[in-house]
Amino acid sequence: MAHIEKTDVEHLLTTFIDPNHGVDLVTAKEVKEITFDGNNVSVKLELGYPAISIIEALKTDVEQLLKTLAGVGSVTVEVTVKIISHAVQQGLKPQPNIKNIIAVASGKGGVGKSTTAVNIALALSAEGAKVGIMDADIYGPSIPTMLGLSGRPDSVDNKTLMPKIAFDIQTMSIGYLVDADQAMIWRGPIATNTLQQLLRDTNWHDIDYLIIDLPPGTGDIQLTLAQQIPVSGAIIVTTPQDIALLDAQRGLGMFAKVNVPVLGVVENMSLHICSACGHEEAIFGTGGGMAMSEKNKVDFLGSLPLDMAIRLSSDSGIPTVVADPNGRPAQLYKDIARKTAARLALKTKDFSTRFPTIVVQDT
Repeated sequence: MAHIEKTDVEHLLTTFIDPNHGVDLVTAKEVKEITFDGNNVSVKLELGYPAISIIEALKTDVEQLLKTLAGVGSVTVEVTVKIISHAVQQGLKPQPNIKNIIAVASGKGGVGKSTTAVNIALALSAEGAKVGIMDADIYGPSIPTMLGLSGRPDSVDNKTLMPKIAFDIQTMSIGYLVDADQAMIWRGPIATNTLQQLLRDTNWHDIDYLIIDLPPGTGDIQLTLAQQIPVSGAIIVTTPQDIALLDAQRGLGMFAKVNVPVLGVVENMSLHICSACGHEEAIFGTGGGMAMSEKNKVDFLGSLPLDMAIRLSSDSGIPTVVADPNGRPAQLYKDIARKTAARLALKTKDFSTRFPTIVVQDT
C-alpha cells in the first residue's frame, strides 16, 4: 500500500478552489491542520467568513477530492469559521467592538443600494456572523422603514445610545432620532459630525461586520467615512444602465484615492421577471456590472433581479432574506454576502492590537 505524505495532501488541496473567493484552500491559508493515522487522513479547514449554508457541501467536496489519493484509508474533514479584524486606512484604528466595517456605496440614487445593504446585512447574519447596520444617509434615512423599526433608541447613561435590534442585527439611524416627516436641512459639517457621533456613541456589541449604508454620490459624508472612519472594505452597487455605471465609476475612484479596498461590484435590477407570465427582460441593459468589474480589476459579486417581491418586502419592514429565506433572491443575497466576507478574509489582517502602546515619561 502506498504511503501518503503531507505534501501529497497539500498538493491535492491546492487544486481545490474556494468558490466564495476564487483562491485555492492552501493559498488562502484555510488549511489549518493535516494529520494521519496510518493512511487515514484528517484535515481541519478554517474559513475566515460566515458560511453556514455551504459548509456541509464544502466538507463533502473536499472529502471526495481527498478520497482520490492512491492508497488512502478513511478521510475526515472538519470545517470551522473564525472571523477576525482586517486592516483599515492608514492612521486609523478599528472601532471598538466592531471587527470590520463594510461601506455600501453607489454613484447615484435609485439603484437599490439601501435594499441591497439591508439584505446583505441580514444574509451575513443568516450565514452565522454577528452583524450591525448603520444608516449613514443623514438626509434620507430608509433603514428604519425597511426593518420595521421606529421610536427613539434607549440610553442607559444619557450619553450613549443602545442600538435598536431587528431580526438579530443591531441597527442605528438618524431616522430614530428625528420625526419621519422632518427635513434634514443641514450643511455638510453638521451631517458628517452626526455620522461620526452615531458610530462612536452607539453601544455596538461584539460585531463581526458593521454594514454602513452610504448616501449616493461622492460628497462630504462619503469623504468623511473614507478618511476618518475605519473601513475594511467597500461594495459598489450599480444597475446595468450606462448612466448608473458612469456614476458608480466615480465611487470606485474615490475609494481608490483613500486606500479603501473595493471588495466588489453588485449589479442590481439586472433582469426583470414578469410576475404575471414569467417573461424575462433586461430593462436596463445587460453585462454592465461585469464589464465595470473587469475594466477596474475588481470582483463581480453577483447580479440581483428587478423583482416586485424584493420591493414589497422592503416596504413592509420584513426584507427578502427574512421574508422568504429559501427563495431565489435570498439565495442570491447570501451568495453575495459570503463572497464579500470571503474576499475581505483574504485582505491584510489588523495587527494594531498586537503592539503595545509605548509611552515616554520623564523620570
